[in-house]
Amino acid sequence: MPTLFTPLQVGDLLLPNRIVMAPLTRVRAGSTHIPNDMMVDYYSQRASSGLIMTECTMVDAHACAFMGEGGIYSPAHVAGWKRVTDAVHAKGGRIFMQIWHPGRAAHSLLNDGEQPVSSSAIAIRNETTQTPQGLKPYEVPRALRTEEIPRYVEMFRLAAQNAKLAGFDGVQVHGAHGYLIDNFLRDGVNARTDSYGGPIPNRARFLLQVTDAVIGVWGAGRVAVRISPLVPFNDMSDTQPNALVTYIAQEMSQRKIAFLEIRHENHALPEEQAILATARQHFHGVLMTNGSYTRESGEVTVSSGAADAIVYGRPYIANPDLVERFAEQAPLNEVNYDRLYGGGPDGYSDYPTLA
Repeated sequence: MPTLFTPLQVGDLLLPNRIVMAPLTRVRAGSTHIPNDMMVDYYSQRASSGLIMTECTMVDAHACAFMGEGGIYSPAHVAGWKRVTDAVHAKGGRIFMQIWHPGRAAHSLLNDGEQPVSSSAIAIRNETTQTPQGLKPYEVPRALRTEEIPRYVEMFRLAAQNAKLAGFDGVQVHGAHGYLIDNFLRDGVNARTDSYGGPIPNRARFLLQVTDAVIGVWGAGRVAVRISPLVPFNDMSDTQPNALVTYIAQEMSQRKIAFLEIRHENHALPEEQAILATARQHFHGVLMTNGSYTRESGEVTVSSGAADAIVYGRPYIANPDLVERFAEQAPLNEVNYDRLYGGGPDGYSDYPTLA
């Protein structure tokens, strides 16, 4: 019976444990989106993780949503991230880059005046976003024309290529949380009538094209995909989440990707457990799950076979040595929520270890 500390073969990689660090947006890269010394420290401190996943990383210069997330669209970004991967590997760690386009969650004030894009011209309702001019409502995005979509697939392919040059061990395609790929996947936003809208195979077409392009760079054993079928973040919803997960899981299983990650709002909700069971039934590879897990609930999930590894977010913010703390059943540091986004090392790379 596996535990959180049982090694796990994930595609081409052998993980020493099943405690995985989630992609966590921390906005420390500044206006250049180039990783800095703080980020080198932050990621290398967490190298005992079975696998680290980076924060969502911009695939294009006009794909900014957070005023300071990392980018991977130029040689300078490649060089900056190479410092991170070298530091993680020097400590024996493994690290994937999460590649991402924010879609309708972007704002023109962050992207040289360029209007956000999405599957459809439907704005995020009743929410605001931080811009250089303060908090602003989300704008109505421009619906991508059918003939434009290959250019966005190519953005992801080039990002995957740059991630390889930067020394990563693989990439995760971000298909969750109401960003561009998810804008196509879920019918609460996708109102298209072309070959990218309507039935589930059409809505999943963009995700599958991106995944295939990235596999073309890395090989399937170094590619992962993240989806969040029930998470309402960024004003998202879907009328058939179970059918959507079934289709995506089957398609990803055929592609033999390294792993599929199901991101939950809260893993303990019955509907989230049912969605995870659907993914487990239809995806015949490594399944990871993420959403308010503790050491105890993660252990139960792995030992029962409901998933193969647990992706931890908030515990990794405050506990660089989370693996060691779980092993010793030691208390965890508390998250400083006032220092989540932006700023200096305080509340980022200055959390103490047990040692």
